[in-house]
Amino acid sequence: MRIIKAPPSCGDSERGYALVSLLALMSLLALFALAVAPRVQQQTQREWEKEAIFRGDQVSEAIRAYYRSRGSQGVNALPTSMDQLLEGVQVPGRTKRLQILRPSAATDPLSSDGEWRLIGPTSQDFLGFVQSLTVYTGGVPPVARQEFAGLATLMPRITSGLDGEPPGTTLGGGSSSSDTSGPFIGVASSSQRDSVISFYGIERHDEWIFTPMFR
Repeated sequence: MRIIKAPPSCGDSERGYALVSLLALMSLLALFALAVAPRVQQQTQREWEKEAIFRGDQVSEAIRAYYRSRGSQGVNALPTSMDQLLEGVQVPGRTKRLQILRPSAATDPLSSDGEWRLIGPTSQDFLGFVQSLTVYTGGVPPVARQEFAGLATLMPRITSGLDGEPPGTTLGGGSSSSDTSGPFIGVASSSQRDSVISFYGIERHDEWIFTPMFR
């Protein structure tokens, strides 16, 4: 005895077409997400870099305020720790210290540990930054602010290294370490990632130095 199967109903056919359409739509959405993801990631990184520049500039101004409050007397007037900037400076005639740095600005948004690297005025990193600024300005070395005249004795050693100072050398006997435990003139991130933003022609996070030294 032959068993004759009933033809598929219209409902089954429509459900099959709907499933195929859904799979096709999901595939298109997945391809779109893959195409958009790098742009979203890049935009997110750009926003973090803008925040890092904003906070770095605040630290730079805090270093400047601390230096001026100490009479701008050379290296010894520079801060030696981030805590000194957070504690503020004593203003004559006032009992409370003047706050010069917000706690949020003392955190590096680009590094995993949130700690700024402290850059000494005679470190190799600082020399590299000066060289980058000189290239960015077409060969014109950056000019120090008048209030940092007490550090002027360092400047000839810095500028003398602009014409191809060999890597790994130090200035004035300074440390070649990325960080410093002594007086510092600026801060930098510990993130070694390439940047989205070009900061004075520099395109790596740990080579951006935020310093009040120059105009």
